[in-house]
Amino acid sequence: MAPRAPKRNYRKEYDNYQGTPEQKKKRASRNAARRTLKKAGVNVKGKDVAHRNGNARDNRMGNLTTQTASQNRSFARTRTAGKRNARA
Repeated sequence: MAPRAPKRNYRKEYDNYQGTPEQKKKRASRNAARRTLKKAGVNVKGKDVAHRNGNARDNRMGNLTTQTASQNRSFARTRTAGKRNARA
């Protein structure tokens, strides 16, 4: 029998990453992008709202598109370069 992995500490994960002011702003911006496309009449159900340039804070209509989750999450992003793949 394989040894059990330690339980995740969700509180610590939130405090260390998700709860930081920068991450809260990015999350709010991603939610706003979804609302923007929805208001514009784009069907976002079951899809990810993708930012073409990789910047989650850039919610211009020309920068937003919808993709399946597997398409949107299928390539690496870097902190300095945004998306590495120009397919978006």
